Amino acid sequence: MIRVTVADDQAVVRAGIAAVLDAEADLSVVGQCADGEAAVALAAELRPDVAVVDIRMPRLDGIAAAARITAHVPQTRVLVLTTFGLDEYVFAALRAGAAGFLLKDAEPERVIDAVRVVAAGDALLDPGITRRLIDRFTSAPGPDDAAPLAALTPRETEVLVQVARGGTNAEIAEALGISAATVKDHVAVVLGKLGVRDRVHATIAAYESGLIRPGVRRPRRTAGSVPAVRPSRPPVHPAPEQEERGQGRS
Repeated sequence: MIRVTVADDQAVVRAGIAAVLDAEADLSVVGQCADGEAAVALAAELRPDVAVVDIRMPRLDGIAAAARITAHVPQTRVLVLTTFGLDEYVFAALRAGAAGFLLKDAEPERVIDAVRVVAAGDALLDPGITRRLIDRFTSAPGPDDAAPLAALTPRETEVLVQVARGGTNAEIAEALGISAATVKDHVAVVLGKLGVRDRVHATIAAYESGLIRPGVRRPRRTAGSVPAVRPSRPPVHPAPEQEERGQGRS
């Protein structure tokens, strides 16, 4: 059973999300609240597997709440579910330790799948955001700070490069001529040395440090492979002027 808490300041939205999740046999919504402070308190008290949080909430926003939850209740994975996929929200949420970022216009099945994905220890981004995330870092003029990578061995650096390019363990094993089990071990060590929780945050570290440069091709995916950042059916995003009008809500 995957235990979930839901934080959203809109009562109808909160109740709807909770109902969708609670209807699944393997999901149980154990708590609901309307602001970020309460979301942190619920996580500390109930220790859920996944905390679903909105971004724009009173008292404490969802990004700050995600940072507190991941810092003080590390076993709880945070899934940000919001109306707007603005870049500043995405990057701030990921840096705060969120394991997933999904838009509220996603299909209910996608939200359910997202909770299961982050509960299993994987990372997930809305498909429209994934491309922008990579584009932003590949267009950076140069490395910000390569220091975090200094602790990596040459082999671990090679593995990180492959992870940042989106390779699965099997693809990385084939590219480097090692076993998939060895790749898994290397990935675990890389995450530990970089101080990150998952492959999404390792990818961010690789781009921010300049390890991956613009123009690098991604490895071809084989049939049935699962990417490091799991995409889904692209949602319909609001036009910029619609986002402007909707800034008052989250």
